[in-house]
Amino acid sequence: MQKLFVKGEVSNCKYHTSGHIYFSLKDPRGTISCVMFAGNRSGLSFRLADGQQIIVGGTVDVYERDGKYQLYARQILLDGNGQLYERYEQLKRELEELGMFSPEYKQPIPKYIKTLGVVTADTGAAVRDIIQIARRRNPYVQIILCPAIVQGEAAAPSIINGIRALEQMGVDVMIVGRGGGSIEDLWAFNEREVAQAVFDCSVPIISAVGHETDTTIIDFVSDLRAPTPSAAAELAVADIRDIFRELASAKDALDRLMGRILDSKRVCLRQAELRMKLFDPANRIREQRMLALQAEERLQGRMRRILENRKGRFLVYAERLKGLSPLEKLTSGYAYVTDGKGKNIRSVSQAPVGAPVVIQVRDGQIGATVTDTKYTEWLPEGQGNRQESM
Repeated sequence: MQKLFVKGEVSNCKYHTSGHIYFSLKDPRGTISCVMFAGNRSGLSFRLADGQQIIVGGTVDVYERDGKYQLYARQILLDGNGQLYERYEQLKRELEELGMFSPEYKQPIPKYIKTLGVVTADTGAAVRDIIQIARRRNPYVQIILCPAIVQGEAAAPSIINGIRALEQMGVDVMIVGRGGGSIEDLWAFNEREVAQAVFDCSVPIISAVGHETDTTIIDFVSDLRAPTPSAAAELAVADIRDIFRELASAKDALDRLMGRILDSKRVCLRQAELRMKLFDPANRIREQRMLALQAEERLQGRMRRILENRKGRFLVYAERLKGLSPLEKLTSGYAYVTDGKGKNIRSVSQAPVGAPVVIQVRDGQIGATVTDTKYTEWLPEGQGNRQESM
């Protein structure tokens, strides 16, 4: 079938790295898979997205690998937004005006957690990916799964009940999400009641709905958006190897700090020990004793010098006295004359004729009587002497 034009709503739109665009076109009566190859992108003048109401011109043929009919688009015209997309945009504007997207209401995600709550279907790839990655990153984290219906009319109340149940259990952080799908499949996460439950929750919530290109209302309301459930597990659970490395690094830093503190305290202790030794009474006694010994040595030295000096002077005086000693004169042949009373006779006038005298010589005394006296006047040498009889 050539040159067909089909009108419907875009669903499950994917831009491939090759440049091809894969999407589904649906209306209330059915759905058909569509593809626009990169070579036909000139027939698209806008960014194709889920929820858009479009008119596709192209060819319908059988995709041999799957045996299914597929619409090969050559031209795509925008025919207005789909009903679900309009509801999505309207709710998004309303909640944004209420401030529910504001950063100041976002709670920080704890870096290290003990319990992880998960609100999602208990079957499917999403819950398996979350559990597998969380256990690989940190097997000590307790994972509490609250199974919820994530698609259909009962999905919104089920998700709300799961959020409130985990909040009452006091988990550290919560992941709310599911795997990928069309806008209809993900619509439960665009409901106002679900967005309000996420906003009111006291536990930090990470939204993980669909694939990276899927965006729901709770992605704006939650405290953190993850592009996929696997990424949400990585954001919620810290890698235990990083924790061990941080602990080892902190231990090394603490050891270095403690080493520096201990070295400083040892220096202070040695200084205090030196001060204690300096002020120790026994040390002070020893010090004073040393000072006394040094003073004694100085005093003895000074006394020796004084005694030697006085001894020298004494010897000089002795020699002088020796020269003046009568005994020394007597030894040289002189005599010492006294009267009978022992008084030294120094003049002839003191020894009248007939008076007794005592003559002291070197080895004894001689008693005598004066028989004659003669006065002699001693004159300077060379002038002679003058004598007179008495």
